[in-house]
Amino acid sequence: MRRWTRATAAAAALLLGLAGCSDPSAEGPAATATTWPQPTARLDGVNLTIWAAQNSNTVPKQVITAFQQATGAAVQVVTIPDPYEQGVQTKVATGDRPDLAFWQPTASMLTALNARTNLQPLTGAPWLPQVDPALRDITGILDDTRYAALITSPAVEGVYYNKEVFAANGITAPPSSFDEMIEVARGLKKKGVTPFFEMGGDRWATQWWVQVQLADAAKAGLWDRINSGAATFESPEVVGAIQKYQDLIKEGLFNSDIKTATFDDQGAALLGGKAAMAIQVNSFFGQLQAKADTATLDAKIGFFPIAPSGNVGTFIPDQSNALVAFRTGDEKREAAARQLLAFWLGPNYAAFVADRKTVSLQPAVPNPAGVPKALVDVHAALPTSVGSMQALAVANPDLYLNLADMINGTMTPAQVAAATQKQFAQLAKAAGS
Repeated sequence: MRRWTRATAAAAALLLGLAGCSDPSAEGPAATATTWPQPTARLDGVNLTIWAAQNSNTVPKQVITAFQQATGAAVQVVTIPDPYEQGVQTKVATGDRPDLAFWQPTASMLTALNARTNLQPLTGAPWLPQVDPALRDITGILDDTRYAALITSPAVEGVYYNKEVFAANGITAPPSSFDEMIEVARGLKKKGVTPFFEMGGDRWATQWWVQVQLADAAKAGLWDRINSGAATFESPEVVGAIQKYQDLIKEGLFNSDIKTATFDDQGAALLGGKAAMAIQVNSFFGQLQAKADTATLDAKIGFFPIAPSGNVGTFIPDQSNALVAFRTGDEKREAAARQLLAFWLGPNYAAFVADRKTVSLQPAVPNPAGVPKALVDVHAALPTSVGSMQALAVANPDLYLNLADMINGTMTPAQVAAATQKQFAQLAKAAGS
């Protein structure tokens, strides 16, 4: 799923109630030493299952084919319908577990799965020394234990733009701050160009507009303050970002069909030059890759990170970026799941990034030919990016749903903030924070 959100408070409470009876501070399964099989050791007769979302179920295709040929194992991908995160949590709460699953590797989402009880620790993973040190520990860790394996570059919230639209309107360089971007947008509107495209019908991306405005505050500890109760979603800096988003919509800087437009509409509009910019994350570019070849994308689509203070990105690892391995009670399958990860990110890693035409996380493995420049620029923004709500908050409320209601005229910015804070408090309490 592309929403990057926690399930409802009730679903979180259900999961934690059924699967989270142990004291997370006590010594437990996570303390067990992790052993790592050889990546190509024979696994004849072993069957593994990987849970994936609708937008990640093709990601492991090359890896699975190569792993099956090398080891004799059988690997099946099972697609969990959207909303993916809620579906996975519900299944796990009732005792249904795969061997591996795509999962958002943030601390809050690892907590949502009760990682200490349900997931295998990936301590001492053999591929870690090969990972770029700037990215090695950026995510996937809960309570000092690694539970998630990062397989692709974490998503970054920023601005995708149509280079041809910019050039045709005399814009020679990307804006260098949020306010400058808005001035560029106003100039485009005067020329009859739709500055921004938003997918209000699908709703989940609405939150990026608020989060990029909060990047500087996040760097200054906003999410720590919200986690501790020293600040809330009703604090002036958050309400101000929500209000600004509404003001820009009312100013007419977005597509006229903002209430009903979809993710697919957004990609088609930017690629076709019907809009100049969209604030989005990496999965958006994946959609563009399905619509056009690399040469076309390099000619038409650019990316720049944005924040009030400048070109600062907001990183938000999503479920397509990482995998977790479950405790199934079958030691042979558990070891085989670790072996698949060791194969994927070890001897097969170069083939994987080449197949996906994606940026390499390992300096010794060069980026393959055909990686679009925009993706390289997104990856380059990571070292200076700040954490998103999903990365740094102890719980992730459905801010995007409330913002969609605001777009549709059924909530005010103050009501969005109040509803989000109420759910945040419920989720944090359910998670024991």
